[in-house]
Amino acid sequence: MVSAMQGELTDLTSRLVAIDSVNPDLVPGGSGETELVRFVATWLEERGLEVERDDLRRGERWNVIGVARGSGGGRSLLLNAHMDTVGVAGMEHPFEPRVEGGRLHGRGAYDMKGSLAAIMLAGARARDLGLRGDVVVAAVADEEVASIGSVALCPKWQTDAAIVAEPTELELAVAHRGFVWLDIESAGRAAHGSRPELGVDAIAKMGRILVGLEGLDRELRANPTHPLLGSGSLHASLIEGGQELSSYPDRCLLRAERRTIPGETAESVEEEFRRVVAEAAASDADVRAEVTATFSREPFDVAEEEAIVQSVRRQAGAVLGRDPRIVGVPFWTDAGLLAQAGVPTVLFGPAGEGAHAVVEWVDLESVERCAEVYLAVAAELCA
Repeated sequence: MVSAMQGELTDLTSRLVAIDSVNPDLVPGGSGETELVRFVATWLEERGLEVERDDLRRGERWNVIGVARGSGGGRSLLLNAHMDTVGVAGMEHPFEPRVEGGRLHGRGAYDMKGSLAAIMLAGARARDLGLRGDVVVAAVADEEVASIGSVALCPKWQTDAAIVAEPTELELAVAHRGFVWLDIESAGRAAHGSRPELGVDAIAKMGRILVGLEGLDRELRANPTHPLLGSGSLHASLIEGGQELSSYPDRCLLRAERRTIPGETAESVEEEFRRVVAEAAASDADVRAEVTATFSREPFDVAEEEAIVQSVRRQAGAVLGRDPRIVGVPFWTDAGLLAQAGVPTVLFGPAGEGAHAVVEWVDLESVERCAEVYLAVAAELCA
């Protein structure tokens, strides 16, 4: 039998999924969050929360912040979920939510509109608990690209603790990997294809560097050092070079990603890549290449002794009838930004499948369990 809360969450998640919020910086022409912002803001206002719309990019991208205001003197809790989704190529009827066997299907159902529904409902119900501290519901933009939503959120909303509601299969995640994107550009010497004595093949020289990067990846993964995340890793993502078949290419550009664990930095990763280039050059004097880190996000972890970790563990245990496992997740989330801003943060979210895939669904019972946990944590921390 479906409970009243699960029925409300099913309806709310369905309405969120039905609103196209494909990130336009990821998919050109994507609708963005504008229509969803209007819906979320109105829904929260109708339930008595103080609502602020934060304009991030000249009326094109927005955050919605809803505050269940406490009476004063209590700790504050932030509940965070992103509104944007990836694209819908290959999906049939991505914005027509469908419930089958307790699963709600549709783009964003799992990543992460079920979670968004859960934090919205928890925030609305927290308003009626008579808490001393504030419960802040943050529906943020752009997590799937550059996280401009949470970047803007962090300096304005310094709460005492935070839960990022990314899907964790109802387990308690206290760590995740970061990443560094790097460009490696090798230099050759252009010449006619019939004059090998004059040309230096920049693409072939990049091959020596690629072999070195493959070796570095093997070395990293063979030596895991983090108890939850294991090791970092790297892969070659994109490569381009050359101008036509009959010419030696004078340049080759490799774009690579290095996934990082706590303790690794963009600077240390850049130095790793430079060592690989130096080793390739030591074996071949014609190898000449420059390494540049272009973008990075730090890895995340939080001490298990933190109050928010212990509270989620207790309340999830009571709701689920079992202790949640303490885990790390491999993907990056906005928890990294909140922790970097000094807010003790955990990840706890629903179960499902198909993030960024053609078939995507969220388990509705798990969404209900999440809402119950968020509300119980708010009642404990903000009392």
